[in-house]
Order: sequence, then structure tokens, then C-alpha cells
Amino acid sequence: MFTVYALYSPSHQKIYIGYTSDLEQRLLSHNSLGKKGWTIKYRPWKLAYTEEQDTKKEAIHRKKQLKSAKGREFIWEVITDKFN
Repeated sequence: MFTVYALYSPSHQKIYIGYTSDLEQRLLSHNSLGKKGWTIKYRPWKLAYTEEQDTKKEAIHRKKQLKSAKGREFIWEVITDKFN
């Protein structure tokens, strides 16, 4: 099982979309354990959205959909509803 997720950085107004097989560990990495990468510059991150996929292939496909213009528009709507 894989989780496709979107993170939101309220202090920087940024979103990050990814997938993982271990969401709890991945969130720790984004918020405290990671030492390099794009997400360390925009900490702290809040979990804005998740959905489960059965296979890695499906998770990658859905991540790509969410990274499209329409997908990002959907994620921003979720963030607006959830955090405002």
C-alpha cells in the first residue's frame, strides 16, 4: 500500500506532493530528520491531503495527476477549506 500526500507550508505558502509506503517516517523526514532537499527550506510542513493506492505504479500516476495544473488547483482548494 502506498500513500499519495500533499504537504502545506503555511509560513511560506508552498505545497509539496509526494508518495510513500511509510507516511509517518516520511513526515518526520520532511519536518525534522532530513538534512538536504527542497522541503527543508520551507519547514514546518502540515499534512494537507492523503489518499491510498494499491501499487507503486498507481501512486506515481496519481502523484503526477496532482502535480498538474488541475491537480494543484484541487490541492489548493483542499488547503483553503482545511486551514482557513
